Amino acid sequence: MRPNLEAAALDVNGEHELKTAEGRRMFLPRTPLAALGDAAFREAHGLKFNYVAGAMANGIASVELVVAMAQAGMLGIFGAAGLAPKAVAAAISRLKRELEGRTFGVNLIHSPSEPHVEDEISRLLVREGVRLVEASAFLRLTLPIVRYRVAGIHRDAAGRIVTPNKVIAKVSRVEIATPFLMPPPRAMLQQLVDAGEITAAEAELAAEVPVADDLTAEADSGGHTDNRPALALIPTMIALRDRIAEAAGYPAERWPRVGAAGGIATPAAAAAAFAMGAAYVVTGSVNQACVESGSSDLVRGMLAGAKQADVAMAPAADMFEMGVKVQVLKHQTMFPMRAAKLYELYSKHRALDEIPTAEREQLEKQWFRAPMAEVWEKTRAYFAARDPAQIERAERDPKHKMALVFRSYLGQSSHWANAGLEDRKFDFQIWCGPAMGAFNEWARGTHLEQPEARCVANVARNILFGAAVQVRLNMLRLQGAPAAEVAMVRFRPQPDDELMRRLESGSGG
Repeated sequence: MRPNLEAAALDVNGEHELKTAEGRRMFLPRTPLAALGDAAFREAHGLKFNYVAGAMANGIASVELVVAMAQAGMLGIFGAAGLAPKAVAAAISRLKRELEGRTFGVNLIHSPSEPHVEDEISRLLVREGVRLVEASAFLRLTLPIVRYRVAGIHRDAAGRIVTPNKVIAKVSRVEIATPFLMPPPRAMLQQLVDAGEITAAEAELAAEVPVADDLTAEADSGGHTDNRPALALIPTMIALRDRIAEAAGYPAERWPRVGAAGGIATPAAAAAAFAMGAAYVVTGSVNQACVESGSSDLVRGMLAGAKQADVAMAPAADMFEMGVKVQVLKHQTMFPMRAAKLYELYSKHRALDEIPTAEREQLEKQWFRAPMAEVWEKTRAYFAARDPAQIERAERDPKHKMALVFRSYLGQSSHWANAGLEDRKFDFQIWCGPAMGAFNEWARGTHLEQPEARCVANVARNILFGAAVQVRLNMLRLQGAPAAEVAMVRFRPQPDDELMRRLESGSGG
């Protein structure tokens, strides 16, 4: 039976009737890639597939990556976090020009240490007419995200509320997800009305719709993460959405859709997420290893050699003082250990001058590669241009001065990685989750084993195609197909010409 079983499982666009040696009949319906996930998500965002390449900061989720995803009928989110507003504006202009009306998104990251940056990017997104943002790393709702959501809200000719600006909120905790699933707080809306930024009529309409159109349940991922297990997180977020939407009395079309992120890098992971009810899946770490990412060839090679255990948690540059951590690659880099040492020193001492001489000399010689006074002057110049208030505070508070110096190392470490500065390889900060290792295992022995062959759209199509095959294999299991024969059917990554041939040759159309 196996040859027929394998052919049927791989023919995702075809319908098949099969029979076991014992005479048991089985049926496989068409399982097109577009059927995976929620059709409402595709329709709302003008997509062909329920697949999102999530934002990775500092332009790692680059213009080229976003364009490639859009051209393939999927959604890409530009990684605006960490970039200057001028750079974000330039990227938006390119995306508008190159995509000509196709859907794209831009990241709006919560910036508690630099709230003016979050505010400025929010205003830029409204000004430039960006209609979709991925809101990430939020610890609470803020005026900038509420202002973006509410801008331009109105009723159409049929009396339906129209929200031109759409929000995909990436969350990992119930307490953070809850306010995104609810309408904006009345106090925030009134604050915006009092400031003349929205009208009273807009505030009334905003009180009837949730802040987010879509909610991404972010499990164990690269970068900002709580390392939550997807098997627990996804159903929790779906149940939370159901409770809040029912209590709020949202019409069916207003129920926020729940997607899945964190650990999505193989067909089995994507199929599992869809099976749990995810409306869409979001990839991250695997995209950084693709040729279109804003990272470097050196980093792509390091990622291609990573195993699932080659990751660690390290202090985050943007929330250093709060002790917030990000998940990074530890393969071929010493960044996680060095960053942890900086936070240890920050926790123990009140000023740079209090750091013991031996440790201070090690920092200057191996990590900063300059005297601490010189490092401070460079840090001072950076913040003088970006946020002068930080310098004023540092002059009054030696501990804050120490935090800014240490944050300068953490911040530059990701730029060194993106630039591929080989003499700084041990200091590379590469955001990465265990999904990268899972992808490498799946890709081993195929064209995708080589970093230079990893094109983001081909990776995405392979994951989706493999997920459809996995769905079909699960159908066969439920109908009593021999377990050993089902287990022998595997879909391996294919180049695009072979993949497209398979997608276009289905007997079912």
